[in-house]
Amino acid sequence: MLHSTMQDDYQLTIAPIFRYGRQVHANSKIITFTGDGYVESTYSQVADRADQLAAALTRLGIAEGDRVGTFLWNNQTHMEAYLAIPCMGAVLHTLNIRLFPEQLAFVINHADDKVIIVDASIAPLLARVRDQLPNVQHIIVKGPGDASSLGEGLLDYDELLAAEVPGYVYPELSEKTGAAMCYTSGTTGNPKGVMYSHRSTYMHSLMVTSTTNIALAERDRMLVIVPMFHANAWGTPYAAWMVGADLVFPQQFLQAAPISRIITDTRPTLTGAVPTVLNDLLHNAPNTDMSSFRLVMCGGSAVPRGLIDGFRAQWDLPLVQGWGMTETSPVCAIGHPPKEMGVLSETDWRVKTGRILPGVELRITDDTGAVQPWDGESLGEIEVRGSWITGSYYDPDGKSNDASKFHDGWLCTGDVASVAPNGYVMISDRAKDVIKSGGEWVSSVDLENTIMGHPAVLEAAVIGVPDDRWDERPLACVVLKPGAAVTAEELRAWLTERTAKFWVPERWSFVSEVPKTSVGKFDKKVLRAKNTAGDLDVEQLA
Repeated sequence: MLHSTMQDDYQLTIAPIFRYGRQVHANSKIITFTGDGYVESTYSQVADRADQLAAALTRLGIAEGDRVGTFLWNNQTHMEAYLAIPCMGAVLHTLNIRLFPEQLAFVINHADDKVIIVDASIAPLLARVRDQLPNVQHIIVKGPGDASSLGEGLLDYDELLAAEVPGYVYPELSEKTGAAMCYTSGTTGNPKGVMYSHRSTYMHSLMVTSTTNIALAERDRMLVIVPMFHANAWGTPYAAWMVGADLVFPQQFLQAAPISRIITDTRPTLTGAVPTVLNDLLHNAPNTDMSSFRLVMCGGSAVPRGLIDGFRAQWDLPLVQGWGMTETSPVCAIGHPPKEMGVLSETDWRVKTGRILPGVELRITDDTGAVQPWDGESLGEIEVRGSWITGSYYDPDGKSNDASKFHDGWLCTGDVASVAPNGYVMISDRAKDVIKSGGEWVSSVDLENTIMGHPAVLEAAVIGVPDDRWDERPLACVVLKPGAAVTAEELRAWLTERTAKFWVPERWSFVSEVPKTSVGKFDKKVLRAKNTAGDLDVEQLA
């Protein structure tokens, strides 16, 4: 047998990413919007501060394997934590600032965070659960604001760093070591923890810089809108540092007006966001100068055709759809139109969920577990595996039952989809959201996207409701654009020309907003609960 002469034991950790960006791209920029202006630092300066943070945490007793929580906006401080904590051998636990108090306390205690770094402006959110966190030894506060609600013994971030010097000696780590933790958004039950290894983060970062993904490169300036507590901001901070792209952080200023200002001032070339944020920008800041962008990535939930067409019509800007989940680091597929378009238009390809990326294996299985063909028609639950796909949930107590989510090395995603022969995935629904009417499946996602194509509609969410004749029928909950007017009858007539007749809802409810999860997805369980309680004003057409 011939043996490799390559350095197969070279460890793919975040440390070489950190070292490379620090040395090769020392002058690349980290820009943070403050609401009034900007704080700008170089990679070299941020790297020095990361060293000081690692030294400060070591002085506080943080050792390899300990979890350090971050309760922060997207900003330079968070980037310093992204670099320092994993490279010193600890685990970065990004805390979702939008979790309900009981869920927030659960994830902090479940992860056993020893230290939490918190932005003073959101300290009251953490203070609600402070007395429920017996294992948190230190709370470090950064930025302006009143953090007194957190009690006594608080440590000042800048003072801690000022007491240290750059030049921290980072340990040699195994690539299989845990680097970062994210918890699912907890739409059902308690959130579940996903531990990203150094290797999975390294491999995912490489893919983000690939031309099959968004080709993030040194020439780019990335506006990081996706929260850094949500699947590591889709992996873009590490990928950017790997190639020396500038990073622009908006902190809490995520509404159309400040985002428009940031774009005008900093001229980013790339960004990624959920549809609700991009819809807000399109409809409430349509005069934004978007000419600096080469691409906008959208994900988190299905991207409506109307949003894709709107970006093209308003700014001649391609919107590319990405798909993934917390368990997949997260990006598994991205929707660039293929070289051979066939009979489909560019938009037809862009509304598809995306083409599976190299490094990820995907299959779809029916209710019996039988693998279905990639023929563009057969439906099944998506299962994936790969180097940045989790194999189990974080389970320190051995109490988790993962049997329904993991088997034979595959992650069961809960998404129902078809796959074309060329690897393009088209998600029809979440398994829990698909509607079965008279024995036939109705895709709530397809209905939502079609309804949102109406010029008067801003958002639409579709849920299944009980029906005496058909067992279940769709109820469409619609948010109209400001100043727009349309009736349920008019929407039904419009929809009849664009979808299967038996899919068209008889039940309609006009709402002021669609409830969202902590990461911006439509929260259909809230709509179902409101409908069950009689809190939705439902119009039923004959």
